[in-house]
Amino acid sequence: MEPLSGLKVIEMGQLIAGPFAAKTLADFGADVVKIEPPKVGDALRKWRLLKDGTSIWWQVQSRNKRSLSLDLKQVEAQDIVRTLAKDADILIENFRPGTLEAWGLDPNELLKINPRLIVLRISGYGQTGPYRDKPGFGVVAEAMGGLRHLTAEPGRVPVRVGISIGDTLASLHGVIGILMALQERHRSGKGQVIDIALYEAVFNCMESLLPEYSAFGEVRQAAGSALPGIAPTNAYLCADGGYILIAGNGDSIFKRLMKLIGREDLGDDPQLENNDGRVKRVMELDQVIGEWAKTVSTDVALEALDSVAVPAGKIYTVADIAKDPHYKARGNIETIKMQDGTSVDVPGVFPKLSRTPGSIKTLAPDIGQNTEEILRDIGLSDSQVVSLKARGVAFTK
Repeated sequence: MEPLSGLKVIEMGQLIAGPFAAKTLADFGADVVKIEPPKVGDALRKWRLLKDGTSIWWQVQSRNKRSLSLDLKQVEAQDIVRTLAKDADILIENFRPGTLEAWGLDPNELLKINPRLIVLRISGYGQTGPYRDKPGFGVVAEAMGGLRHLTAEPGRVPVRVGISIGDTLASLHGVIGILMALQERHRSGKGQVIDIALYEAVFNCMESLLPEYSAFGEVRQAAGSALPGIAPTNAYLCADGGYILIAGNGDSIFKRLMKLIGREDLGDDPQLENNDGRVKRVMELDQVIGEWAKTVSTDVALEALDSVAVPAGKIYTVADIAKDPHYKARGNIETIKMQDGTSVDVPGVFPKLSRTPGSIKTLAPDIGQNTEEILRDIGLSDSQVVSLKARGVAFTK
């Protein structure tokens, strides 16, 4: 059995933050019922590149889930959610604050129905505070959390990370919160509400940013490919036009790197023995490493650095990822067959557990694919299901 087998999860989220959290639970055995609006479904179905009208991303984000399509503006649909909540362990939502309450699904009321229920709420700014009602997307959270200010070359416009990292960080914080709440529930028998703000998830990963400002008035600035205060670590251009990342910032690693590039004088320099000394002369170090890199190709440089155990790597494209033997050896990429028989590669299941690993069990569902079976699971008769469908309360494929 997988570690979360037996857990019942209601997913009421959309797009990325809530669904990614639910996907992670589903990969490890949780029974996730994804509630989607009729006909159009989750908006992610139309994001990025589409195949036969549906995003290929959908196959990753919604695998291992069952789709229940309801019009939540209708009271009977809200009643169905309450019925599901009576027997659920977890409810996940990432709507703007107040949306559940407007549907009569206030988490405090749901906890009265099921005191063991754990409710994960992900929103741009959290359920409290002066910004709670503002719309918030991951990119805005990345800026407010402090990340966007750092992702640029000095003096140039800040750029976004090429994925929705703010949403994903919030999702992972949400999964951590769920697992903590489940552990606590073993003792108390009670559920609780987990309040995740997108910007807080980003801010929580900003390392020494705040204490440096508090102690020294230091406002960290964008540094391009370098990591300020840790040296040497940067991207260096090789003779073939490719870049390699070299992290020579460990004390013994630095000595090995300097010996490799023929600069033992720097490796033996007492001023460069520790990181604080190297930071003071980082421009000099980057220059000498860069001069060496320009004399060799990417592959030759990496082979040489590997031979002396200096952490280094090239900058991967997805084409590099798809053919990399290490990805293959660790099962990082799995091939699935979609409903039309087309094979497609998708990310595997993470993290890796030795005894009870997760797995991809089912394909991402069509809109309302599981509506009838889920409604029957909660005790509705065939005639009731037909009536709900006829009146537009529920929708099936």
